[in-house]
Amino acid sequence: MTFFKTFLFTLLVPCTVTIWIPARLLAAEQLRSGGQFGVLRAGGLLLMCLGAAIYLQCAWDFTFTGKGTPAPIDPPKELVARGLYRYTRNPMYVGVLSVLLGEAWWWAAKELLAYAALVALLFYCFVILYEEPVLRRQFGAAYEKYCQTVPRWLGRRRV
Repeated sequence: MTFFKTFLFTLLVPCTVTIWIPARLLAAEQLRSGGQFGVLRAGGLLLMCLGAAIYLQCAWDFTFTGKGTPAPIDPPKELVARGLYRYTRNPMYVGVLSVLLGEAWWWAAKELLAYAALVALLFYCFVILYEEPVLRRQFGAAYEKYCQTVPRWLGRRRV
């Protein structure tokens, strides 16, 4: 059942953020052209695939290690500090942003780059104002120790 809820959340939220909204932001002409494949544009495709793989790995860890979902209304019951969560406390957001940046690169679309910046700001605010306080209350000292050793975003691991 948890796997189904994670799948449903993924279709509703990350797919809306990375597929439906970007498609609405792009001009119909851009979408019909499909972008132009080339060596420079291949980087965008690579970034999209990497971002999707990051998100899927994190969703898997939330479901099977954390025994919950990525949805704030049904979060993991156990602190997930394995896999990509050993390197950043928010790899799922990094994955979604990677997809958006890859799309902006692939389509060479400034509007998608601006959209990615807005999404990054919203993720940052959500993490600071909601997610971290909730995790501190839920997991206490274990989460505090985790915060001391793993950076919020990308960067060096604190020792």
